[in-house]
This record gives sequence, C-alpha cells and structure tokens, in this order.
Amino acid sequence: MGKASAGRARALGRVGGWVMDSASTPESVERQLLVRFWRSASRFWRGSSGWVSWSLTALLILIVIAQLSVQYRLNFWNRDFFNALERRDGAELWAQGLLFVPLVAASVTLAILSVWGRMTAQRKWRESLTSHVIEYWSADHRYLHIGFRDEDPKNPEYRVAEDIRIATDAPIDLSVGLLSALLTAIVFINILWGVGGSLAMVLFGWNVFVPAYLVIGVVLYAGVFTNAMRMVGRNLVHVIEDKNQAEAELIAAATQLRDGNEPSLPGRPTTPGGMVRAALVRALARWRQLCVQLMRTTLISQANTLLAPVVGLLLCLPKYMAGDISFGEVMQAGAAFVVVQAAFNWLVDNYQRVADWLSSVNRVARLLLLFDQLSQGDEREPSAPLPVVERESLKRAAP
Repeated sequence: MGKASAGRARALGRVGGWVMDSASTPESVERQLLVRFWRSASRFWRGSSGWVSWSLTALLILIVIAQLSVQYRLNFWNRDFFNALERRDGAELWAQGLLFVPLVAASVTLAILSVWGRMTAQRKWRESLTSHVIEYWSADHRYLHIGFRDEDPKNPEYRVAEDIRIATDAPIDLSVGLLSALLTAIVFINILWGVGGSLAMVLFGWNVFVPAYLVIGVVLYAGVFTNAMRMVGRNLVHVIEDKNQAEAELIAAATQLRDGNEPSLPGRPTTPGGMVRAALVRALARWRQLCVQLMRTTLISQANTLLAPVVGLLLCLPKYMAGDISFGEVMQAGAAFVVVQAAFNWLVDNYQRVADWLSSVNRVARLLLLFDQLSQGDEREPSAPLPVVERESLKRAAP
C-alpha cells in the first residue's frame, strides 16, 4: 500500500478513540464503519417499529413490480403505434391513442404512490435512528466528554441533524432504484433478444454471425460507461466527506461568534469573525474540489444520456435495412436498449448519490464508535492519552 493510501487508512482508522492496525486499508476501515452504522440503523426493522418498516418495504416492492408491468406494456405500445404509423393506419393509430391514456394514468398514479412510500419510509427511519443516537449521546452525560482531542469526531450536532438525514434518505431511494434496475434488465433483455435475434453479415470478406447481438451490444456499452464512471469518480466519497466536515466547521464557527465564544489563537489575535472567515475559506476550497469531481462525472453521465438512444437505433439498422424487422420493432428495440442500458448503468446515474451516502455513513459511524468507547467507561479529560482498541473490539461490536 502506497504512502497516500496508508495515510488515508490511518486517518480513517483514528475515529471514536480507536486506531486500526497498520495492515488496515481504507476499504477495510470503511467496511467496518458501514458495519457499525448498520448495527444501529437496522433497529428500524426490529422491535416495535418492525411492522411499520416491513409494511412500507413490501409496499415499495409491489410498486416497483407494478411500475415495471406498465413500462413493459408501454414498450409494446411503442411497437404497435409506430407500425400503425408506418402503415398509415388511422383506425389503429386512434385505438393506440386511446390505449395510451390508461397507461399514462397508471404510470402517474404509481409514481405518486412511490413518492409517498419512499418519503414515509425515509421519515420514519430517520426518526428511529436519530432518536437512538440522541439517547446514546445524552445517556451518562456522554456529551460532556466529546471534543477534547483532535481525533474526536467534530461537530456531532451536524452529524445528528444532517448526516443522519442523508444516511437514511439515500438508501431508500437507492434500494428502490436498484431493485427496479435489476428487474427491468431481466425483463427487457428478453425483448432485445426476441426482437434483435442474431446478426449475420459479411465483414471484410468474412461471414460474421453474432448471436443475441443487441444484448451483447447493450452489455458492452453499459460496461464501458460504468467503468469510466468508477475511474473518474473514485475519490468522490472522500471529497464529499471533506466538504461536509468543512460546512460543519463553518456552522460551528458562526455559532461561537454568535455566542461570543470565538477563540483567539495564542500570539495571533484575530478580529471578530476571523475564525468564521477562515472556516468559509476552507469550505469554499472543499467546494472547489467537489466541483472538479462533479465536472468529471458529469462528462460521463451526460455523454451516456446523449449516446444511448442513438447507439440503440444504430444497432437496429442492419436488421431493418435487410427487411428482417419492422419500423415499429426498431423503435421498440431502441426504447428497450435505452431502458436496459439505464438499468446496467445504475451506478453511473447514482454515483454521486452513493458517494454522498457513504460519506454521511462514515461520519455517523465515527460518532457511534466514540459513544461505544465512552459507554465502556472511558471518561476522558482534555489531557487524556489516545487509547488503542484492538480490532477484536470491532468484531464484538459487529452484529
């Protein structure tokens, strides 16, 4: 492991008063932070609130299946409408127009119901986790023993108010989206396979035969963009985490100024508001780093948005020009290509949201680990040395 990675591992490991051993990697540290977060967050699905959470989960799954059914029917409507348009069949066009109305109504109704289900689950999960953290924080006056050392998690109030919100909002949306993407990919791959079939052509004097060529094409296309997003956005989680910390420090500095408690560095007297301005400079610097990262990820996501429909239609052209498929089937396959690549490129479309969520999970987990340490009887003073907790303590804390 290089110096930069080792430094990052040490920085991540020095949280909540415990230090990972030198063999730890950033990935293993973040994995253990995720485990610690989930040990508290999963309380929402246990105990007295379990029937509410599981009912909402079942409702969201049913909505995803119903939305997929409507989307599947709309895909065939796409084929029938454009076939009727190619034949200039007015009666069929009128019939398809009438069929389109209930399909749109069903799609809109399910979308509204999905918003209600997701936001209700998010609100109740946030309430459950926030209440648990507040109780853990206030029990045995733990709040009096936080912030004495540089290694302690900073600005716990921001983590409780903002990071828990993000940490409970994002998983609901991401889980629903991922389930929808998986089911959509399975269903619409069958459409691509059935419409496209195999491709036989002569290329540079060679007879080329490609089975299920539209399926192979969409897999290769999605793979290129997913890997490109992973490469350009590999540092996004840490950049967002640093930005959130800088914003929390800015809020804390402004609060100190309001209360008249703004500190002055020894030998470096500052004017009123100096600490706030310094915190603002740091926050803006972190936003500049985030801007660079988002410009890179936007390059990939925007290119994918523009290219996907065109690539799908271009892949259908050889079969259409040979007369093997109709114009309606070209439009059906083109629409299915867009849907399948969107399902495969779920990570491309949600990379920033995943990064936001992971950064907030890390910050909440660090706070919970500090509470764990305090609950074990380590009532520290400002001059107390940094304790070292072996990895076995993390294993005992894991579910």
